[in-house]
Order: sequence, then C-alpha cells, then structure tokens
Amino acid sequence: MPSVCFYFQVHQPMRLRHYTVFDNDQRYFDDHKNAAICRKVANKCYLPANRLLLKLIDKHQGRFKVAYSLTGILLEQLQMYSPEVLSTFHALARTGCVEFLAETYYHSLSFLYSRQEFVEQVRKHAETIEDLFGQKPKVFRNTELIYNNELALLIEAMGCFDAVITEGADHILGYRSPNFLYRPTGCKHLKLLLKNYSLSDDIAFRFSNRHWVEWPLTASKFSQWVNAVNGNGHVVNLFMDYETLGEHQWEDTGIFDFVRHLPEEILRNPDNNFKTPSEVAAAYDAVGEVDVRHMISWADTERDLSAWLGNPMQSNAIHELYRLEKKIKRANDEQVLSDWRRLQVSDHFYYMCTKYFADGDVHKYFNPYDSPYDSYINFMNVLDHLQRRCAAPAIQAVPHPSSGSAAVATPIATVTN
Repeated sequence: MPSVCFYFQVHQPMRLRHYTVFDNDQRYFDDHKNAAICRKVANKCYLPANRLLLKLIDKHQGRFKVAYSLTGILLEQLQMYSPEVLSTFHALARTGCVEFLAETYYHSLSFLYSRQEFVEQVRKHAETIEDLFGQKPKVFRNTELIYNNELALLIEAMGCFDAVITEGADHILGYRSPNFLYRPTGCKHLKLLLKNYSLSDDIAFRFSNRHWVEWPLTASKFSQWVNAVNGNGHVVNLFMDYETLGEHQWEDTGIFDFVRHLPEEILRNPDNNFKTPSEVAAAYDAVGEVDVRHMISWADTERDLSAWLGNPMQSNAIHELYRLEKKIKRANDEQVLSDWRRLQVSDHFYYMCTKYFADGDVHKYFNPYDSPYDSYINFMNVLDHLQRRCAAPAIQAVPHPSSGSAAVATPIATVTN
C-alpha cells in the first residue's frame, strides 16, 4: 500500500542588476527583471497550477494532498509583484490538504558556513509560514535538499521537526529503496524521507522528451509504476520544482492534463493514498538507518555540491560573503542585513557554475548573465560596496524599491489570510 507524497519547491531569487566598480548605489537588485520573471512564472505556473490543485482537492474530497516549501525570498516577491498568487496559496492552506515545510528563509547555503545564521533563517522562515498560513512546519528541507548527518543532528536538536527530506541518492542507499522511511545516523526521533528520483524525474525532466522510450507519459502509465511499489515500499516521494508545471514543462506538453488525471488513476487502486510529509512520518516506522557523512543534494547528475562550490570563483565569492557576517550584524542596520542575506541566495553561486555538460541547460535557465565569469564579477562588485557600507561610521537605513519598505526583515508579516 504505497502512499504518494507530492512535495513542490517554490522559489525565485532576487536577481542583481548590472553593477560596476564605479557604482555607489545601494539598490543592488534588478526590480524590473525580478518583477517580470515573477509575473511570468505566476501566469505560466503558480496561478494555473494552484487553481488546478484546488479543484483536484475538492473533486477528491480531501483524498488528494500535496506539500510546498515556499522560500521567504519568493514570498516577498509575490507580495510585491503577484499578490494574487498568495491568495491562491491561502486558499490551498484552508483546504487542510496542503502542508507547508520549513527551510532557510533565503534559500541559502548557510548551513555550510554559519550554523548561527542557518538557525536564525530557519526560525524566521517557520515564523513566516505560521503567520501567513497558520501552520507550524513539522518537516524540514534544506536548500536544494543539501544534507548530511550533521544537518540531521542539528535539526533534531532544534526540537520542532519530525522529519527531514532529501535526495534518495544511489550511493547512500546502496541496495536499499527510497520507498521506505529511515533514521538519520545519530538521531533518536527524526525520520528521513528520501526522494524517488527516478519517478520524480520522469515528470520533472523526461515528460516532454520525445526521444524517451516511455514518451508519451500518461497518468494511467505512471499510476501503474506507483502500483508496482505495492509490497516493496511504504511511500513514493515525488519531489520536484513547482515550475515543472507550466514553466519547465510548458502547457502544450500536456503536463496540466497529466496532473489533472493522476490522482484519479492512482486512487483507482484502493490500497493507494496520498499523504503529506508529516503524515508519512507519523504513519510509517523507520526501517533502518542511513549514514550520510558527505554532503549530498538533488542537483545535477552528481547529486553533490559542485553546482554551487565546484570552482574557485564560487568558493571565493561565498567565503567572502560569510566572512562579513560579524560586521553585518554589528552594524545593526536592517537594510544592510537584508541585502547581505539576499546575497546568500544559492542561485547567485549557481550562476557562476562552469559545468556545462549534461546539465548545461539547467544551469542556463533564467540565468541573467552571459557567462559565469560575468556573474562572479557582478556579485563581487556588489559585495565590495556592501562591505564599504559596513565600514561607514554611521549607516542610515535607506528604503529602496526592491524592499517595498524600510523594514525588510519581516516584509510579509502584514499579509493576511
């Protein structure tokens, strides 16, 4: 009796504007581009997908369930540029069939560089989700599913989460299946939900590939693959970017029709059901322990950190960024702190990636730069200016258009249900 667990990552970074060494402007972010991309993705993905899932929840009388992790940096942009999307997420929250997960507010790599900053961002994100949707997150997902034993131990020590989700990478599972729950090494209570990357990627990456031997993928065919897990697992974790629906896989590929028929096909088998991640954690026991000593992620074919830290430019940029932490926090300026944290968004380092082999198209997606070298130079110019602001004897909090208000640390707390 496999439970199907749908989890969607929903995220857009705030992209930097072109910034030269001669700039002395505190407006680092490209408001026009960020607004245009946010509205574009809202119209192609967020709005039609949210409305479709609302209809499916209603049609199946609560038997269809999904989960989301919405980054804080996305929520800020939705408030500024696409508030109608937030209203549809509120409607989803009210169904009782949608779970919102916790993560780092700024979709950052802070766990790798500052545990204090990491905990602050996780708490800030959890508080934001509770303020907006009335849910205290019970399940944590780290940025890009980056994970190891140490992360699990820290999350368990925070005392507010029941489970962590990450990639079901072959090299950590060996002969074992991702279709069971596991216990992280060293943890007593926390459970681990692992992505079934094969079935997830059939939807996220292969759905529109006409050279794929299984094309076209239908809801009926996919449900048969789910049914095959009966007796060989407790849960099928389908984890993917929400932009899969309508943006990565365009509407004319049939992706929305696929999703429209999928719950009905899966529920034809009376042994199947849909559960949210916290429901999965509550329903099934861990069948064993998974020991992950080295960092893994869900990115690229390697499932490692090379997409963000694979070359000297990336390593230098992120090291210099976190080296400023004490200065930034001593400045006691909300605008400076917000700008520094927005620079932590992992996408800035992804744009510097020089891996253009099997994953080249992925790294180019929504990339505002002509080359990774342009990305690095632009980022370091901004970082240099931010450092000079920290060194100023008196820092004035100056609101700018990308913030929506002077107090950007909690800009979405005014959004009501």
